[in-house]
Amino acid sequence: MFDFKKAFSRNIGWVSEDELLTLKNKKVAIAGAGGVGGEHLVTLTRLGIGHFHIADFDDFEVHNFNRQAGAFMSTLGQKKLTVMHDMALDINPEMHITMFDEGINADNIDAFLDGVDIYVDSIDFFALDARKLVFRKCHEKNIPVVTAAPVGMGCAFLCFMPGQMSAEEYFGFEAAQSEDEAYIKFYIGLAPAMVQKGSMVEPSAADIMHKKLPSTPMGIKICAGVAGSYVLKILLGRGQVLAAPHGLHFDAYNNKFKKTWRPFGYCHPLQRLALFLGKRKFLPKGRAPHPAIKINRA
Repeated sequence: MFDFKKAFSRNIGWVSEDELLTLKNKKVAIAGAGGVGGEHLVTLTRLGIGHFHIADFDDFEVHNFNRQAGAFMSTLGQKKLTVMHDMALDINPEMHITMFDEGINADNIDAFLDGVDIYVDSIDFFALDARKLVFRKCHEKNIPVVTAAPVGMGCAFLCFMPGQMSAEEYFGFEAAQSEDEAYIKFYIGLAPAMVQKGSMVEPSAADIMHKKLPSTPMGIKICAGVAGSYVLKILLGRGQVLAAPHGLHFDAYNNKFKKTWRPFGYCHPLQRLALFLGKRKFLPKGRAPHPAIKINRA
């Protein structure tokens, strides 16, 4: 028979018994059930959190095997959302999970964020319209946001807290002149310290303009650990929380860790320089950029 206290008793020490019960009653929203999203769900379920809203519309494919928690031969072609839902319930059959199988859109965003205590960003890097929508709604609803990007063999981490710098102020999506520029802004905003630099042996594998980025299972695991630690601190109201324009970036391969600080967000001189260099690198001369992104105001 399942017993909640016994199942998560080894968390006691790092959390108190009362805090474990607090986590049991918290609700976390996770958009994306693939790479980081699936790992976040498993990690936070094992932390003892008892309520989730999860969203995804994709199926598992062979190229997911290197990093996604629910990707197995036995789950090929199955819905990521259903597989991860069942996996979480197999850990804690008493938990409550609401699934949004169409992903995130203007029609379901309010229901997705209804009653949640924190949002854990796990949307695909290139799904900027959905990400901007969730970020904006979280800011309007005073919902904390954590986003952990598996960059290299590590994690680039940001947190957006109510009443502080918003994701739009930090990344400057609306000021982007094209879709390509928005991708570059997002990338350099996630990892301004670039501590992963120099560790890629096949640079051609990273092609932002053709929506292709490499990943590692180590990066995914580290992201889940960092994001999970921040979820714990925010939900329990203890521990130092570094919120944007501050960030964290750790790369295990290069033995590097940096605390980043970009006051004024994308307007910071270093970010403007990084954008200029990024456009030169990723937008070869003579290549026309994609048209500007249409912002969904719904």
